[in-house]
Amino acid sequence: PDLKTIEHVWDLLDRRVRARAIPPRNVQKLAGALVEEWGNISQQELANLVQSMRRRCTAVLNAAGGHTRY
Repeated sequence: PDLKTIEHVWDLLDRRVRARAIPPRNVQKLAGALVEEWGNISQQELANLVQSMRRRCTAVLNAAGGHTRY
């Protein structure tokens, strides 16, 4: 299971950059797009990720080392 909240933020950034009408064509454009999308992440989205940790930890404990949806 992936309990690192930052991994979910990276995934969110990846999806947002890939969804752009004009994809970045070089490293500088990619860096700019990532910075812009980072700034577009709302406080509510981050709060939701943090609040989901209890549910994630509970699922991991209940699975006793087995598979979870996380």
